[in-house]
Amino acid sequence: MIPQPHFLPMSREEGKRLGIDRFDIILITGDAYVDHPSFGTALIGRTLWDAGFSVGIIAQPDWKSDADFTRLGTPRLFFGLSSGNVDTMVNNFTPNRKRRSDDVYSPGGVPKRPDRAVIVYANKVRQLFPGIPVVLGGIEASLRRFAHYDYWQDRVRQGILADAPADILAFGMAERQMVEIARRLGAGESVKALRDIRGTAYTMELAEWRSSPPSGIVEIPGFSEVSGSRQAYARAFALHYAEQDPVRGRAVAQPHPKTVIIQNPPALPMGTPELDHIYELPFSREAHPSYKQPVPALEPVRFSVASHRGCFGACSFCALTHHQGRIVQCRSRESLVREVTRMTKIPGFKGIVQDVGGPTANMYGMYCDLWEKAGACRDKQCGPACRTLHASHAAQCDLLMALRNIPAVRKVFISSGIRYDLVEADLGEYLGLICDHHVSGHLKVAPEHISPSVTKLMNKPPQEVFDRFRKQFAHLQEGKAKKQYLVPYFMSGHPGCTVRDMVRLAEYIRDNNLYTEQVQDFTPTPMSVSTCMYYTGLDPFTGKPVHVAKGREKQVQRALLQYREPRNRGLVVEGLVAAGRKDLIGSGQECLVRENTGYSSGSLGKNRKSAKKK
Repeated sequence: MIPQPHFLPMSREEGKRLGIDRFDIILITGDAYVDHPSFGTALIGRTLWDAGFSVGIIAQPDWKSDADFTRLGTPRLFFGLSSGNVDTMVNNFTPNRKRRSDDVYSPGGVPKRPDRAVIVYANKVRQLFPGIPVVLGGIEASLRRFAHYDYWQDRVRQGILADAPADILAFGMAERQMVEIARRLGAGESVKALRDIRGTAYTMELAEWRSSPPSGIVEIPGFSEVSGSRQAYARAFALHYAEQDPVRGRAVAQPHPKTVIIQNPPALPMGTPELDHIYELPFSREAHPSYKQPVPALEPVRFSVASHRGCFGACSFCALTHHQGRIVQCRSRESLVREVTRMTKIPGFKGIVQDVGGPTANMYGMYCDLWEKAGACRDKQCGPACRTLHASHAAQCDLLMALRNIPAVRKVFISSGIRYDLVEADLGEYLGLICDHHVSGHLKVAPEHISPSVTKLMNKPPQEVFDRFRKQFAHLQEGKAKKQYLVPYFMSGHPGCTVRDMVRLAEYIRDNNLYTEQVQDFTPTPMSVSTCMYYTGLDPFTGKPVHVAKGREKQVQRALLQYREPRNRGLVVEGLVAAGRKDLIGSGQECLVRENTGYSSGSLGKNRKSAKKK
């Protein structure tokens, strides 16, 4: 086996220097190649190399010509295709569907990837290399594996395997799946025979499906049905959502006009030794030396470490349940100490560990007695009120102390944010520790909203929980010469949120003098509960109608979230008038905007009427 190189090869010359005439696997990605474990292509590439396979990388190929796709030759086993760390459409467009002018995953921030990169890459590879297996992976493929609402085209699109000429799709954090695919293809199996690998999806011809469908499979409404009926779409979503647990989940099938997409149960959670091994592979934590300009996405994470995977928070607007799952999988303290110790020897390290965390930093070390044998509960969400959830912060505190004590480490920060409802049991002690040692000046938390009906649909804690946390944080700042600040994330335009709800949130921001730069306008991304609600106007689990803000109302809600900005004044006034809150327009301290007789009443109402006509 060839030892792990400092960088995985990006050219035939690099391969030849390692003694490789033909690569076993070629990975194509929409990101620049950055050899860091937070970049999916590097993680998969290093894992495959560690398993004994030679891997070449084609990063950000020019899809308008053949040269980039052919520069590494023909792989012995397969091509692996990914759009990169972010869904292409999220990366290329703003929530207002305006094309972005930069790309942080590209050298110099210069955009280089096509829209729907996975489909574009797959068509190109199939054209140039007929007969070579094509495997899809990464967040874009993972979250588009069934028929899904596409916000950018405002329509339901087919599952990606029905659009992209590929053989198999590896969803989730796909290290195990990719290694098994490589081993079985290397042993001479046909890619068409790889139908039993957990964490993968594949296609079946309609004739075969009709004559002999697999047993024990959950069939959800097909593409023709969900693209024509919002009720059918909501029903299909609820059915496949219920099967995303790796322990109790069953295979799911969805017919399409020319094929049937079948998803196997998710991959089983990784154990601590396996996670430790993967993250301790010799990542250089640098961009490939062929780049003349820096890759902006690297610097904020270069000296960070991943402590765990998975999140049981299950926020409705997050698709993590479909990708990493609800079961938290943790690395050992010893492994993280070894990784940070090696990191201190990298040129450029200045004694600061930028982040220690995962999807939610303070879930490290938390576990449920039922996860291993029964999986996460089908009928209820994990949370601090659950008696079987061990929600102690002891393991995280122990880890952070061990990292602080490493020679050459001055500071260890938590930049990925914490789930504040989990700290209520030991609020003063845990929060005090975090504020004393692990907050660089701003602590990020995500209440998202304060209206009960909205937080319920978001699956977020109620306002009272955030208030208790906020007050305790303020108490801990008393007497400090250098105060820290709470940075709450709020969201506008979420399904179920009305203009009245946004006015209430604006008043809450005003009354508590909160900093509101960190805000977001809800963007419907594939496979989240909130996106299903946005498209269908229904709660997929109850079938009840949900208010959905679109068009002008969505703009007004966004403006209300930043009512202090002068540029938002017109929209804010419009929203206040529509909500019947003209009392907030004037010169009083409680007013959100100064009085101006030039406002127009009813613009928002007219917009709604025109939208109904359409």
